[in-house]
Amino acid sequence: MSPMARHFVVLTILFTSLIYIPPVEAYIGPGAGFAFLSSFLILALSFLLAIFSLLAWPFRLLAKTLVRRRSKPQGKVDRVIILGLDGLDPGLTEQFMAEGKLPHFQRLKEMGAFAPLATSYPSISPAAWSSFMTGVDCSYHNIFDFLTRDPRTYLPMLSSAEIGPASRTLSFGKYRIPLGKPKVKLLRKSKPFWTILGENNIFSSIIRVPITFPPEKFKGVLLSGMCTPDLRGTQGTFSYYTTRKEVTPEKEGGLCIPLVREGRTIHTFLHGPENDFQKNGGTLQIPLTILMDQEKQRAQIRVSGQRFYLEPQTYSPWIRVSFPAGLASTVHGICRFYLTQLTPDLELYVTPVQIDPERPALPISHPFIYAVYLAKLISPYGTLGLAEDTWALNEGVIDEESFLKQAYLYCKEREEMMFKALEKTPSGLCVCVFDTPDRIQHMFFRCLDENHPANKGKETARYKHVIEEVYQHMDDLLGRLMERVDEKTVLMVMSDHGFTPFRRGVNINTWLFHHGYLALKQGKAASGEWFADVDWQRTKAFSLGLTGIFINRKGRESQGIVGEGQEFRDLKRELIAKLTGLVDDETGEVAIREIVDAEAMFSGPYLDNGPDLLLGYNAGYRASWDCATGRVTASVLEDNTKRWSGDHCVDPKLVPGVFFCNRAINGKAPDIKDIAPTVLKLFGVEIPHYMDGEPLLPAHSERGNSGERNTLTTRFINRDEGRVR
Repeated sequence: MSPMARHFVVLTILFTSLIYIPPVEAYIGPGAGFAFLSSFLILALSFLLAIFSLLAWPFRLLAKTLVRRRSKPQGKVDRVIILGLDGLDPGLTEQFMAEGKLPHFQRLKEMGAFAPLATSYPSISPAAWSSFMTGVDCSYHNIFDFLTRDPRTYLPMLSSAEIGPASRTLSFGKYRIPLGKPKVKLLRKSKPFWTILGENNIFSSIIRVPITFPPEKFKGVLLSGMCTPDLRGTQGTFSYYTTRKEVTPEKEGGLCIPLVREGRTIHTFLHGPENDFQKNGGTLQIPLTILMDQEKQRAQIRVSGQRFYLEPQTYSPWIRVSFPAGLASTVHGICRFYLTQLTPDLELYVTPVQIDPERPALPISHPFIYAVYLAKLISPYGTLGLAEDTWALNEGVIDEESFLKQAYLYCKEREEMMFKALEKTPSGLCVCVFDTPDRIQHMFFRCLDENHPANKGKETARYKHVIEEVYQHMDDLLGRLMERVDEKTVLMVMSDHGFTPFRRGVNINTWLFHHGYLALKQGKAASGEWFADVDWQRTKAFSLGLTGIFINRKGRESQGIVGEGQEFRDLKRELIAKLTGLVDDETGEVAIREIVDAEAMFSGPYLDNGPDLLLGYNAGYRASWDCATGRVTASVLEDNTKRWSGDHCVDPKLVPGVFFCNRAINGKAPDIKDIAPTVLKLFGVEIPHYMDGEPLLPAHSERGNSGERNTLTTRFINRDEGRVR
């Protein structure tokens, strides 16, 4: 398509948006929901944008022409493709290759290289993927965990993005109209390597890489990945509807809505975001009607002006839903419906209501129109960052079969996105990340371990080969990808970390309480979530999230009591000495292998934003669910009985990722921070001095196969260190 044609298409879309009420400006925060601009403001802004675009077009065309004339760096390759397979474990990969079950991975290894890939410290996905894209450690990119604490309130904050309302609003009766844009700010620091490529006139297509919400501007296209919220502003809130009387009213990660039948008909509501456009607006809801047809064993669903039938154990296609907010403002979403059973009691699961990619309520792509373009190209698709609904399976709202169906539906969407992106990226960089291996291993690792506490009362034999099958599915995907790779293309396959069992949880907050480092309010022996009953005036240390311990420091935390300097250092040494080698009395195993002083490991400008001590759990152990949410409970250690039975938030040396390449690599043991400088070098772009990583490919292997096999010794963790094989 010519530049003029592309420009015409964009203008057509902009003017077409004036025909209907377009997506509203919005903000998202924990439990906050959306704030809306009135429709007339949107119309005015859209019209002005279209006029400005038309007037500026000759100047933009001239600028693009001048950019094209700039010479690109003298690279060694035409294209680099990176296939990210979240959570692929090197030990399991090697085992399945040896058994002949991964022929395409085996072929790629023989063409070039296969080795464990050292992950980040801590070994949690947001930190690891941030190190992948920036080539630096956590203290330079500012991402240590999914959550961090607000030092003013000690309450949790999403570590990757800061989202809030417009600073000024206009009251108009019962309505509250924002007088500016809401705040949507990315908290990850440092530059992704594709931004540096763009500064050197090299185009990139970036599909669903974690920690890319909100999207940044660069020369290329991007669809945001992990940590993109749902329409309620959460990381995924499902809805569970049932006529059962004995059902537990509270479901972690979701809403439980009791139903009352009126003959064959059930009337209820689908819940959307908070209505911050109106004062005390509450949650936006739209009618949801269920008509039961027991003779044909199906139900008719009526919602948002649509009618469709569902049979038991079947997912609906994506259903578009619209939530009116007042003054003709509407917010759009999509969701799938799954009828678990029709009789004797009806049970209906609805996925989190996600941002509609055709009418995004906030930016989920760069450019903004790219999300719309993809939806028109491949049909509607899930936009939630953590899309596979692990909490619905944990809570028993859906079963293993329905979870697997859902995971592979998302995987199919991702495959379509990747291959379309490859078609549009004949040169430059193309990166696509698949979450499927990670989510399936989290929920089914217990099936590799018959003694796992999560197996009590649950069927495992049927799912013994589920993990092997997802590795084979990724192998098939790799085979189809390799068919599109020529000799001028470097192909890398990598994962951010591996996996280990999660049998027992450690509540560090309880340990700190028992040993006098964390204090509770008078008369309290336990605390609710988010430190509800903690006495901060007497607390020296606490834990939030999955990665470490924060010291309650004077001058940093609002009620800090530990002084900087010697007092701070002495407390850290004391905690390290007492917690390192912590033994689980019930099993006799060491629960914590090592504790790292973050100040000794890191030196970046964002060091103080992360935990002061990083916990290296042993295989089989992890921070308990209660510890992650700031609870103090009776026991320090307890069985993990949830289906979420595999994890990687342990000592990073136990869970390296994988690295494959169709070129031989040098003798350096690869690290996840090495990928960014490796790609820059392949394209002939100067590597920034601040990057920690080093290029992996020797000069002679950068174009074509040198015929030289990779000689790097592959090292894996032994069985006696707790790894399941």
